[in-house]
Amino acid sequence: MKFRLPSPSRTAGDPTSARGPQDGARFGEPSRTALLFLLPAALLFAVFLVYPTIYSFVRSFFDASGDEFVGLGNYVSMFTDARTLTAIRNTGIWVLVAPALVTGLGLVFAVLTERIRWATAFRLLLFMPMAISLFASGIIFRLVYEEDPERGIVNAAVVSVHDMFTSSAEYPEALPRDDDTLEVTEGGYTTSATYEQGDVVELPLVGFKPGDLPSQAEAAAVPEPAGNELRGTVWLDASFGGAENRIDPGENGMPRVTVEAVRDGQVVATTSAGNDGRFTLPDLGAGEYRLRLAESDFEAPFRGLTWLGSSLITPVIISSWIWIMTGFAITFIAAGLSAIPREALEAARVDGATEWQVFRKVTVPLLGPLLLVVFVTLMINVLKIFDLVFVIAPGSVQAEANVIALQMWQVSFGAGGNQGLGSALVVLLLLLVLPIMLFNIRRFRRERS
Repeated sequence: MKFRLPSPSRTAGDPTSARGPQDGARFGEPSRTALLFLLPAALLFAVFLVYPTIYSFVRSFFDASGDEFVGLGNYVSMFTDARTLTAIRNTGIWVLVAPALVTGLGLVFAVLTERIRWATAFRLLLFMPMAISLFASGIIFRLVYEEDPERGIVNAAVVSVHDMFTSSAEYPEALPRDDDTLEVTEGGYTTSATYEQGDVVELPLVGFKPGDLPSQAEAAAVPEPAGNELRGTVWLDASFGGAENRIDPGENGMPRVTVEAVRDGQVVATTSAGNDGRFTLPDLGAGEYRLRLAESDFEAPFRGLTWLGSSLITPVIISSWIWIMTGFAITFIAAGLSAIPREALEAARVDGATEWQVFRKVTVPLLGPLLLVVFVTLMINVLKIFDLVFVIAPGSVQAEANVIALQMWQVSFGAGGNQGLGSALVVLLLLLVLPIMLFNIRRFRRERS
């Protein structure tokens, strides 16, 4: 006798028993209702993305007016123009440096703040710059990096630290009076005439506020001549209503000015002026000497660095972007940290791994896909950077800080008015972004499969 096994039937406990034909169709061809809902989005996509892309590509083969076909002429001009090459170079620096720094800082801050009590408040504080527009952030950092220490907070801090270790000049930017007594030379202010023992030399200076003299400054006085000494007075010749090149009532000496006796180009003696400006150079020996007021007493004070100059402008703008975007990276990476199985971390610690080994061999590999998402997103953001460069960089150095997006705007709508060349730059920017987008799409598909 042959037995036939019963065909498997769906029971109430079988999860597939409740599925009907309509459930299978959910993942099949979209229905007309679904297409109807997708139609507005598709229209907006076509109007604001597909059409501008095609039009820009076609427009890039025409001249500035759009009437004459120039073929690849705009692309040739693009890669032979010095400003465009600078923009491409700076964009490359942005892509290589900025996303990596932001991702790294976001990872470090997210890990360090994971266990502190006020982690949420700290991350919220770092995320707050994201709530400010890039244009407003650019204005803020334009002031932060202002060269004047009275306005720029960075130079104010730099000057404060500098002055803690190096004293500034006593009489910054004081000048000799415009006559034949002193002349500007290498090393300081040097007398045009020569002097010998027994002479008394009066050396007037101007260009300095009387109220800024040291508190110990006293009324200037002329010393009596001495046979074996060369004497003189250094004073601020700045009294109102007085005569020039003469010590008048109310004029004070300039204490601690360094006076050098120079012979045949060599300094043979040095002294300093007293509180009343008088100085003495004893035992010089026979011969003629020139007197020189040392340059170190009159150097302009240290005013910080020229952050917005041509050499530092790109790092300055990158630093401002890092300040803005670090909160974005911290937020995403912190969310990924909270999803890591704690058992894996504790198992590594039980096996004797240090915190650095746990971070390097467990935390980072588990966060790898998320870190890649953050990094790629930041790369796309960097390729479109425009606002910060436009606002922070002064007009005189904007060419050195130029990037592709800004160059495209300047060529198309600035003084150039060449939308053909601008469209070629748009195509270049699109070609730079496309590989990153395709890489992201392929990675998402691999994770789904």
